[in-house]
Amino acid sequence: MELRAPTPVSPPSLIRTQLSKPIFTLPFTPNKPYSPLTTSTQFQKPKFKTLTAISPSVSTEQETETHDQDEKFDWYSQWYAVMPVCDLDKRAPHGKKVMGLDVVVWWDKNENAWKVFDDMCPHRLAPLSEGRIDQWGRLQCVYHGWCFSGSGDCKLIPQAPPDGPPVNTFKKACVAVYPSTVQNGIVWFWPNTDPQYKDILTKKKPPSIPELDDPSYTFQMFNREIPYGYEILAENLMDPAHVPYAHYGIFRAPQPR
Repeated sequence: MELRAPTPVSPPSLIRTQLSKPIFTLPFTPNKPYSPLTTSTQFQKPKFKTLTAISPSVSTEQETETHDQDEKFDWYSQWYAVMPVCDLDKRAPHGKKVMGLDVVVWWDKNENAWKVFDDMCPHRLAPLSEGRIDQWGRLQCVYHGWCFSGSGDCKLIPQAPPDGPPVNTFKKACVAVYPSTVQNGIVWFWPNTDPQYKDILTKKKPPSIPELDDPSYTFQMFNREIPYGYEILAENLMDPAHVPYAHYGIFRAPQPR
């Protein structure tokens, strides 16, 4: 076996002196402090706005912007569709739950208009939607026969003595009435019975769908009860991939290749 001595390593000083040309050059000189590298890495400082006011006693721009962001949508100050007129029967009341409110829709022949009431008799809280329309065109409760006009006033309490006090005129004997109207073949209601909204239709109207009043358009309108909220329905309608399987046999499905 032949043994070789390790090759001596030159000191760093010797290596530097043996190089005839530099390996690389820097694009700047000490007399001119300029560097393209420095320029390319300079970023503009981001601008942020603080939306929290430091003191409630001081009026600032941040405090105003925070107030604007805190404004919330009032769900109970809007018009909502209750039912299409084509699904309603003028001979009977119809119960419906909208925005978590139990309402009853019925035809008032005396005022020639659809009415939307709170679906609860003020007497024993029976659902008025289980009642009937009497021969005088009043909404009659199924429990004790109390009768109400289109304005919500109680017109008859069968059990009250005719020579007694007019208890049917008491405020507690009235039914809560929601502002309502018919537009585009749909019954709309305003889900607030506060008297200040009695004439809300003169200030704000329901959303208009002009195509529904255009005879050149063909459409189908129907009403269906579903046991979930609108957000689940919206997600479902935007998912067409489930249709051939969840609705198997109803819709034509593509055949697998």
